[in-house]
Amino acid sequence: MFGPAVGLLVLLAGCADPELGTLDRDLAAIRNDPGQVPRVELPEIPEYEAVPYGEADRRSPFVARLPEAEQPPQGSEDLAPDLARPREPLEAFGLGELDLVGTLQVGGQPSALVRSPDGQVHRLRVGNHLGSDFGRIVSITDTSVQLVEVVPTGRGGWLERSTQLSLDD
Repeated sequence: MFGPAVGLLVLLAGCADPELGTLDRDLAAIRNDPGQVPRVELPEIPEYEAVPYGEADRRSPFVARLPEAEQPPQGSEDLAPDLARPREPLEAFGLGELDLVGTLQVGGQPSALVRSPDGQVHRLRVGNHLGSDFGRIVSITDTSVQLVEVVPTGRGGWLERSTQLSLDD
């Protein structure tokens, strides 16, 4: 029983600090001295100078635009594709997804071999349709297939544009 008490006494003696008294004196001196707050010099604020706004006669960027006048349709409504026509298998894909893999002559008629993204090769003739923009084959050469696509203008009309699929694409 005597051993643990001596050990506890040694531990408590180790916690004593001879400098603790000077620390208490220094803290008391700091608390009693009101101290001086250092004076901070503020920078001089420049005087405000208004800048004239010369664009007051133009449209304000903070006000919504007025609706534009109705534009007449561009293109022709006569070029509109026949939406009731049954769609051909290659019309489900964009032209960028289709590959021309060959051409051949069958009975004097040119045919094109086009591979779809699912790996199937389709034989097409002049007049067949392909691509998502109502493309119609107008001619087949040894190295390419010429198409005419009918695309909407966005203003109620339709435009025809020519494009092609080539063997090297």
